Amino acid sequence: MRILLLNPNTSVSVTTLVADRVAAVAGDAATFVPVTARFGAAYIASRTALAIAGHAALDAFAEHAAGCDAVFIACFGDPGLLALREISPVPVVGMLEASCLEARHGAGRYGIVTGGALWKPMLEEIVAGFGLGDGLAGIRTVERTGGEIARDPDAALAALAAACRDCVEKDGAEAVILGGAALAGLASRLQPQVPVPVLCSVEAGVRACLAAARAPYARPAPVTMETVHLAPALSTLLG
Repeated sequence: MRILLLNPNTSVSVTTLVADRVAAVAGDAATFVPVTARFGAAYIASRTALAIAGHAALDAFAEHAAGCDAVFIACFGDPGLLALREISPVPVVGMLEASCLEARHGAGRYGIVTGGALWKPMLEEIVAGFGLGDGLAGIRTVERTGGEIARDPDAALAALAAACRDCVEKDGAEAVILGGAALAGLASRLQPQVPVPVLCSVEAGVRACLAAARAPYARPAPVTMETVHLAPALSTLLG
């Protein structure tokens, strides 16, 4: 299988980090083709950046999705997920939705820990929009953004572990999702310090993407519209 690994952030280093983790989890089950957004924020940490990233995800999909069996959005906010599902001939999986589904199925009540205070209300709205808010025990954020954690993960480990424990002890979470592309691989390092399962959102996304790529898929009806000033590939796809 060939799967498009789409990073809606513009940080190539984050794409590389996620691609390495994805390859370790997927093994020889699929080839993941990494693509970085050509415009937008280096690391998404606000509503403005998330909105721009949705367009960037559509743009990258139009340019690079040909020949792929599935699409994996490598960003915990799942920018553009529903729009991509509207136009994609193959399954599209987002890290946030996939990890919430896995956590709810395995534990019932789950918490989320991520970097950047602005993410808390954004994630609450997105999770509720997916219809998964009933299992959400709480969301905890640390001061460092995902981009800052990616640059120096060791410096963030103590704060992330404390936030995970708060999810368990104060919010009643029975599992904790460590959310964010830049936090790939840190869940296993935090697990010894947390009394419930800690799920890596990247790894959960990979598992969901492989399952989706293998399952039957009903292609949506084509979406067409008149557009102006879009990139040629996206304009052609929609026109």
